[in-house]
Amino acid sequence: MMTENIPSSMVYARELRRRDAQARLDDERSQLERNRLGQFATPNVLATEIVTYLLGLLDDKEPINFLEPALGSGSFYSALLQVVESVDRINSAVGFEIDPRFSALARELWGEYGLRVIEGDYTDLYRDMKESNLVLTNPPYVRHHHIDKSTKVRLQTEANIVCELSINGLSGLYVYFMALAHNNLANNGVAAWLVPSEFMDVNYGSALREYLTKRVQLIRIHRFDPKEVQFGDALVSSAVVIFRKSMPRSESDICFTLGGTILEPRQTEEVSLSLLCSSHKWTTFPRLKPLPSWDKRITIGDLFEVRRGVVTGANSYFVMSKDKARLLGLPGRYLKPVLPSPRSLNTDVIIEGPDGYPLLDRQLVLFDCDLPETTLSGDSYIQLREYIAAGIEMGIHERYLPSRRSPWYRQEQRPPAPFLSTYMGRGIDSEKPFRFIWNQSRAIATNVYLLLYPKPLLKDIISSYERATLIHEGLNCLEADELREEGRVYGGGLYKIEPGELKRMSARPLIERLPELDLVMKGAKVSTIQNALF
Repeated sequence: MMTENIPSSMVYARELRRRDAQARLDDERSQLERNRLGQFATPNVLATEIVTYLLGLLDDKEPINFLEPALGSGSFYSALLQVVESVDRINSAVGFEIDPRFSALARELWGEYGLRVIEGDYTDLYRDMKESNLVLTNPPYVRHHHIDKSTKVRLQTEANIVCELSINGLSGLYVYFMALAHNNLANNGVAAWLVPSEFMDVNYGSALREYLTKRVQLIRIHRFDPKEVQFGDALVSSAVVIFRKSMPRSESDICFTLGGTILEPRQTEEVSLSLLCSSHKWTTFPRLKPLPSWDKRITIGDLFEVRRGVVTGANSYFVMSKDKARLLGLPGRYLKPVLPSPRSLNTDVIIEGPDGYPLLDRQLVLFDCDLPETTLSGDSYIQLREYIAAGIEMGIHERYLPSRRSPWYRQEQRPPAPFLSTYMGRGIDSEKPFRFIWNQSRAIATNVYLLLYPKPLLKDIISSYERATLIHEGLNCLEADELREEGRVYGGGLYKIEPGELKRMSARPLIERLPELDLVMKGAKVSTIQNALF
């Protein structure tokens, strides 16, 4: 394709021009627009490391046929020109870019250096492409709700045809890009995809995990430290997924790395394909330290029902201070005490007041009424009617969740939970990302908490204050590493844990404090346990 080498100084000068132009074009759009379009450019230092690693997987003299399905301003092609020992080795190079501003910039910068820039949507044009042995890309991170229904159906159908994948409708656009690019990756060719690490944990990432374990030979996944966001304007934890287009070998190991850089990771672990296929979470690799001796015989899910708190659909309307509700004249029987957000809760033990409300400086209530509007006549309902009318004037009744309830101001029913967990938080080393709270009041909680309801056997055992104290202590002694591993992580080191993930946690710290739980779970008779206790 090219007959002479390009001086490195010329390539670097073009790269500097690319960075300046990239910043200028980014500034032309708001953060909201760029989020909707998934436009987050790859830092060239990172692109260069990825290219360096990927070229090491090809034969030294093998001609390069380069493909970039989401070109942007050409950071990956710039990196290829900087790293390849001779540009004569580049046999062909094609990049797709849907944004005409960036396609024009890439053509201006790299067209004379051998890059063919195609302006258009790769997912519309991929069928006519020849196969490439080097695919490098940072596909657009467009969330599923920004993909219109007809496009989503088309992409799901084509992904099924190309590589027999059934992709969940909650998947982001990058999943479809990877599936369709299978059509353009030559046999034994290699690919590197810079994508959000969310697919490694979430249910809708199962199709991509299936692709990487059954359709190709997965070589490596490098996950960046969640506290070191790769894109300063996108709160997303990133991973580089590297694979070869060949059938996986059952005895193969996959290299999982974490932190540091691609070429100098901070942690490394070789994971067998069989272990990976049986793992429900891939972000547990590489494990932060040697496997602990957590006793998995009894889990939190064996002892508790774990549910999400109440989702109101409009907290600003349904949740208010107790004083405000009194001023509005709302009847007390339609008000429930509710806990404030974890940020406003400065204690992990909530004491109950004489009226059942938590003894907190600011007491909150949840408006929850089951009376149909047609029955709210008469002088006794004047204030109630006025408040409901105000909600209608604000359009609360038309919001997604309220519009699906009857009446629209009727809440999900959740009894007060004696124990709660925050479901989002930060924490490094021994610092736990989640708090466990002992709720002794009648207050319920919204969906910023997970609710832990003791199952019958546990409920019988912790009927005393002393044993409930031990359970709370045990919850707060759950391993910080295991909490992080069972949860999922987002950019900036923000962790999140879902009910099912919390239920998988080992209950070992609780068993240590109440050994009789072990006997109960083994099926010992309750009478025998009671005799042993008393």
